[in-house]
Amino acid sequence: MARTRLESGSVIDGFTIGELAHHGGMARLYTVTRPDIDFPMLMKVPEMGGGIDPALIVGFEMEQMIQPKLSGPHVARFVANGDFSTQPYIVFERIAGPTLYPLLEDLPRPLDEVASLGARIATALSDLHRQNVVHLDVKPSNVMFRATGEAVLIDYGLAHHLQLPDLVGEEFRLPYGTAPYMAPEQVLGERSDFRSDLFALGVLLYFLSTGARPFGDPQRLKGLKRRLWRDPVPPRACRPEISRALQEVILRCLEVNPDRRHPTAAQLATDLQDLSQVRLSARADKLRRDGWAAVMKRRFNPDPGERLHPGTATRALAEAPIVMVAIDLSSEGTALGDALRLTVSRIVEKTPNARIACVNVLKIARLALDSDLDAAGNNKHVARLVQLKHWAQPLKAPEGCLTYHVLEAVSPANAILEHARDNFVDHIVMGARANSALRSLLGSVSAEVAAHAPCTVTVVRVRAPPHALLPPAIPDR
Repeated sequence: MARTRLESGSVIDGFTIGELAHHGGMARLYTVTRPDIDFPMLMKVPEMGGGIDPALIVGFEMEQMIQPKLSGPHVARFVANGDFSTQPYIVFERIAGPTLYPLLEDLPRPLDEVASLGARIATALSDLHRQNVVHLDVKPSNVMFRATGEAVLIDYGLAHHLQLPDLVGEEFRLPYGTAPYMAPEQVLGERSDFRSDLFALGVLLYFLSTGARPFGDPQRLKGLKRRLWRDPVPPRACRPEISRALQEVILRCLEVNPDRRHPTAAQLATDLQDLSQVRLSARADKLRRDGWAAVMKRRFNPDPGERLHPGTATRALAEAPIVMVAIDLSSEGTALGDALRLTVSRIVEKTPNARIACVNVLKIARLALDSDLDAAGNNKHVARLVQLKHWAQPLKAPEGCLTYHVLEAVSPANAILEHARDNFVDHIVMGARANSALRSLLGSVSAEVAAHAPCTVTVVRVRAPPHALLPPAIPDR
């Protein structure tokens, strides 16, 4: 018969039960070992006594379905499941680090820490969304960190895998989630929008930045629905030292309409990693809540453009990629430079929600100390940024979709690859120089990037004119 409480030293399916590590309202966590597994593990056993909410049992079933399909550094490694007919359990990797929850005892947090935490959580969400899962319960107790710094998302009892049956959505009509963090569309019963997780992260960023929850902690559905028409107090009104850019990011996450949030978690992570490149709107300067006239209009007579459009975000990963363009500024004005710009222009035209990251590598010496000034006395880094913006000007991209990055590195190829990995780049576009003795001797940067990139790579080449392909003429003697 299935049990909720397990005894230390007992063996279940080869797992030896250790100490009780945690006792929550939904489940108990035990440390376990098995001779053939050499990393620390936990066994999660659901509460099954009288008075338990049936949704908790259904949520545990969802976890058993979803966790075996997840992989990567941002989730706990799955090991095994136990069937409800004998003993239900889930065994997974034990993450050594803490959750975010202890930070709530000392709020507000330093603002650079808030941005760093947010960027790492957004990166974890991006990874999860690429695996077709909406978490739907992003909150401090469900976020942990590895010793290496990566955020790890835990507890998938309320999650929805877009390629699996949604048992929670099918069996229950009331919205399920943690009240302060639920997105407006989630309150209305929509469980298929990746951007719901971005709203929850926005609530978390607001809380960490100000020490207050933007929508309180309502306990009834009526209170939950207030977030559909009542905006929060702007963060800078609570804490003036919050930057305009950070407020812009937070309030964009908290938009009622998912279409007004970041299209993807990867784009949100990019903003949080470099707030200096965030495009500012009226949100950045807001210091008070909307007046009652605007609130009443949103509640009783919303404009068609203000209505919620959930459920469309399943296309967001394809429609809002991050495209990195590796630009050799020495090719400016050449046929290769023009061909590269034409390729990027076509991408912008076909995918207007794409984030275009214009990147140039400022190569530095391996041993010698380079001066940061050029021959004219200008800062090299700043000069490159100006050149990048000049290069991108003819693209006529939508405002806010372009960012500019000068990477200082010994190896251009390694710098490009590292930037692509760190920023979840979907597509790298770069040019390939014509054949030369130096290129033949040292190898091609574009070839190295194409061989090792974690994403699609487009290498733009310029066809040589026919006469350039002919061998040199032999003069008559």
